This record gives sequence, C-alpha cells and structure tokens, in this order.
Amino acid sequence: MIACHECGTVQHMRALPDGGAARCARCGATLYRQRRDSIEHTLLLTLGALILFVIANTFPFLTFELEGNADTSTLLTGVKSLYEQGMWPLAALVLLTATVVPLAWLLSTAYVLLPLWLGRVSWGDAQVLRVTELLRPWAMMEVYLLGVIVAYVKLSDFARLELGIALFAFVGLIVVMIAAEAALEPHEIWRRLGPQASAQQLRCPTRRPLVSCHNCDQLALMPPLPARATAHCPRCGAALHRRKPNSITRTWALVVTAAILYVPANLLPVMTVIHFGRGEPDTILSGVKQLIGAGMWPVALLVFFASITVPVLKLIGLTFLLITTQRRSRWRLRDRSLMYRIIEQVGRWSMVDIFMISILVALVNLGTLATIEPGVGAICFAAVVIITMFASMSFDPRLIWDAEESGHAQGTYVRA
Repeated sequence: MIACHECGTVQHMRALPDGGAARCARCGATLYRQRRDSIEHTLLLTLGALILFVIANTFPFLTFELEGNADTSTLLTGVKSLYEQGMWPLAALVLLTATVVPLAWLLSTAYVLLPLWLGRVSWGDAQVLRVTELLRPWAMMEVYLLGVIVAYVKLSDFARLELGIALFAFVGLIVVMIAAEAALEPHEIWRRLGPQASAQQLRCPTRRPLVSCHNCDQLALMPPLPARATAHCPRCGAALHRRKPNSITRTWALVVTAAILYVPANLLPVMTVIHFGRGEPDTILSGVKQLIGAGMWPVALLVFFASITVPVLKLIGLTFLLITTQRRSRWRLRDRSLMYRIIEQVGRWSMVDIFMISILVALVNLGTLATIEPGVGAICFAAVVIITMFASMSFDPRLIWDAEESGHAQGTYVRA
C-alpha cells in the first residue's frame, strides 16, 4: 500500500513494466517508477560524476582577456571574490548550491548504493538517504551553467573569453548527474531497506489513523501517544505527521517576507560594471534593458522570465493556493495540485542572476581597466529566491484535497 504524497489517497502498489510509472488515480502525481538495474546504473553514473567533479573544480574554468590583460577563474574564484568584497551571504549561497551540496549529494548517494550493490546494508543508510533526497533541490549546477551562458554573452562583445577544461567537465558533470537522477528510483532503495506495508499489516480493530511518511512514503498506523510526543517512521525514522505542522501559517509568513524583500531586490542595484573608470549601478530590469539594447533578445527574455516573471508568479501562485486552501475550496482540485507541482519545480531557476554575478565578479577583476562589483540588491534577490523555495516546501499539497472528504483520503481510519 502507498499514499500519494500530494493528495493523500491510499492505493495498492502494482508491478510495472520497465520504464513504467505509477500515477495517482486522484491527482495525477507520480507515485513510483520501475527502472531496471536502477541501483547499478545510478552507482556507476555517480562514481563517474565524482571524477568529473574533481576535474571541474581543479582546472581553469574561464579566461577573461581585455587590452592584453588576462584573468583566469575557477569554479571557486567567484565565491572568493564575493567574500573579499564583503558579500559573504552570496558567497556562502553560491558555494553551497554550486559546489558543496552537489558533492554531498554524490557522496551520500554512493554511500547508500555501493553497499546495496554488494548485497549489504551500510550503517545509517536510511538517515543518509533521507538527507540525499532533501539535498537534491539545492544542487543547482544546471542553473549555474545557465548563468555561465548569460555571463558569456554579456562579456563577449568587449572582451575575449577562453573556455577552460573545467567548463567542459562541468557540462559533463551536469549531464551525468541528470542521468543518475533519472536512473535512480528511491522506492527501489527504500524497499530494500524495509518492505512497504501491506493491507494486512495496516488493518486495525481499534480504528487508529493511517499516516504516510513524507520522506519514504511508508504507511503506518499512528500509535497512541502522550501530548506533544512525536511518532517516527518505522523505516526511515522521520517524524510522522498527518499533515505538515503549521503548514499554512509558516507558508504565509514566508510568502509575506519574500514579497517585502522583492521590492528592494528590484529597486536596489544588483551589480556595478566599471569599464575604464566609468560605470553605473544596474538593477535587474536595467540589465534586461541593456541586453535588449545590445540586440541580445533571447538572453534578455531568459533573464526577464527567470528573474522577474518567475518570482512574481510564484508569490501569486502560492498566495492563491493558500487562500483557496484556507477557504476549503473544491474548485479544480487537480489543477491546483498541478499548479503546486510547477511552482515547486521552477523556483530554483531564478538563481541564474546570482550565479551570473558571481561569474562576472570572478572574471572581470582588472582594477581600473574593468571591474564588476556586486550590489545589495543581489542579496535581497537571493533571499527572495531561497525564501520562496522554502515556502513551497513548507506548503502541504494534501491540504488542498482535505476539502473533499473521501473515504480514501490519508488519515482516515482502517477497520479490521
């Protein structure tokens, strides 16, 4: 038995053909997939990605040359430059999302899969796998690559740029990690660590409520507990809740905070380009106008959509979901679940501007000849992106479906 993590509907698991996917009959969310040799393929791809990671972080990434002066950067040069200019929050954010978290995801994945491939179980594997799944949304190397493309286009008009071997390794790393994520089926790993509960195991003559672990999707009967005590998943050890605690309140607080920060993020300069001693501060919108003026329409549209449109739509979408959920609206429940799914996926792509700034600061550092300085607006904008991501994570989509009382909803009682 399995409960949908988006609407809470309890359903029977069925065998699937290779490459097949099981979707919730109620909301359409993907429940689990069938991947042949999932553990073996993912392990090989993960080990290959670790090799590419070392190359990408060791060799030169990009070389910037202007008027006979050259400056070579690595992946960590932008972090160092941001820190030296007093922008340590941005430096920490770029370091975590582009280097530390991807490495942690690869190492934790290899730690879990290698013993399973050898027919063994490693110490603390369930807890490590929980951390692995929590880390994945924060590994933003593909967004970083998009920032590289935007930075390259912005600089190619007045300087010569040389691509380093680390950049090619970085592109290969992204491709291999995407392939590893596509090959990995978490339910296959969880089943090896502990079988999924059956209908027979979930029968209870005392009408105890069913709860689903939001981490490993294990179904369990909620045990009788004293006040303020917390039940834990029998398979992965995560705290069990019928719904995420204080989901609506926390999401509202995060949405309001992000909306307030969005104003200075767009009014304050995100960076200043100094060329031969001259330069003016640029906001996100003025940067888009410069790209349009230079005839770079595709890049301008990309930056406008990722940095201006997406955050606004996320805030509007989350506000709409919060209001309709609080009003217990039954209007287009499936479409609202799909809206939440989209909001959860697209938010991270707004980081493209932050990554672009880190790359430009690292490359263009030639004193009075050419220098790029980050602005306070970049910190506000980065805060908007991170806070909206936390807001979408704190919202429990199962609350959307609670308005439709159903005998199949998660949290109903199971009779003997």
